[in-house]
Amino acid sequence: MNERMILTATVMGLGMHHGAWRLRDGDPFDYADPDYYAQIATTGEAGALHAIFLADTLDVSEERFARPNLGALDPAVVLAVMAAHTDRIGLVGTSSTTFNEPFNLARRFASLDAMSRGRAGWNAVTTFVPAVAGNFGGTPLPPHEERYARAEEFLDVVIDLWESWEPDATVGDKASGVFVDPARVHVLDHRGPHFAVRGPSTLPRSRQGRPVIFQAGASEGGRELAARYADVVFTAQNTLGAATAFRADIRRRATAHGRSPDEIKVLPGLLPVVGSTTAEARARKEALDELRGIGPELEKLAMRVGVPVTELRLDEPLPVELIRTNGAFRGSHGFRDAAVELATREGLTVRELLYANGGGHLQVVGTPEEIADTAEAWFTAGGADGFNLMIDAFPTGLDSVVDHVLPLLRKRCLFQHDYAGATLRVNLGLPPHPSQPWK
Repeated sequence: MNERMILTATVMGLGMHHGAWRLRDGDPFDYADPDYYAQIATTGEAGALHAIFLADTLDVSEERFARPNLGALDPAVVLAVMAAHTDRIGLVGTSSTTFNEPFNLARRFASLDAMSRGRAGWNAVTTFVPAVAGNFGGTPLPPHEERYARAEEFLDVVIDLWESWEPDATVGDKASGVFVDPARVHVLDHRGPHFAVRGPSTLPRSRQGRPVIFQAGASEGGRELAARYADVVFTAQNTLGAATAFRADIRRRATAHGRSPDEIKVLPGLLPVVGSTTAEARARKEALDELRGIGPELEKLAMRVGVPVTELRLDEPLPVELIRTNGAFRGSHGFRDAAVELATREGLTVRELLYANGGGHLQVVGTPEEIADTAEAWFTAGGADGFNLMIDAFPTGLDSVVDHVLPLLRKRCLFQHDYAGATLRVNLGLPPHPSQPWK
């Protein structure tokens, strides 16, 4: 277990909660304004958060114009804006292996990494929303197993591109006129089932070895992908028991791939709703829920667990058997399993689940002390190496965490006072990646 927890903050539209855009002050379209992201980045860095994390949304089917799309902008572009306003905080963006090509993606994140001086991370996902396929040629979303087979080859190619320049390939000798040693820059000539990529990269090797790889899958294929490639794993867990079992499984799988289990960090999502008193926090949550209305959240829950919305009756239990026997389910196993685990363990009705579910993540509605207590309990019990904070509404939700929750964690010697170094890899406590031997 790490001595101090890793904390990142996720920016999803104007906040994770469906009612955020109505509760907060400011223009409802701030999520398309660069000043909004600059403020978030500087606040996060002032709090010494390890990274800002951006989701990516490639269609409008989940939000359907009921609120700001949670990932409307290209994450790499937004993170570049954040990089210009910060010096130490990490910059992590989601991008799909299903609807991208390895060369373009490798170049995009290598560019972000160079422009941020070694602070970039890529969250590799396979895309689980079927409607996205309509924006990329109309071919139906591939089956789960095929998406993960493609993802594995995709990651192999991206890593090879990032490492196609050896560390000492750059010479820059003005006197002799030698700019780069071409013998130390390697052509891939990759030809596989899904991709043919010649390479090499157009950019030298990253100052952090290569951008940090994040991953967020919870299925069998997702766990194997994480154990083989990921430096950091995001996960949706609603109970400490499930979180502890997940982390132990990822560490076991990493060991089976010849890795040290300490080389991979597991960060469950944590949605804190903060108030100076418990009653104040509950009032904030109830105000957000009232502004959201129950319809949009019910529809999203139905999509996430893979049943028609008509099967979700508010004052009855979640139809667990119908969910578990849905062999055609193509969505996120992590979100589905977390919702089922919470509902069954706590004996919740659908209505109660909607209140407690936190968008699929652990939700704590309470004082800074109560939130810090939960984070400490999970961390010390081995359920997490830290947390991906799912902020309910910006900027006030992030301000409350930075101003009131983080100081408590520091007093308990659970969170950093300042950054350990200049790159994201160093600040996460990850070992350097040695240059791979070339074939």
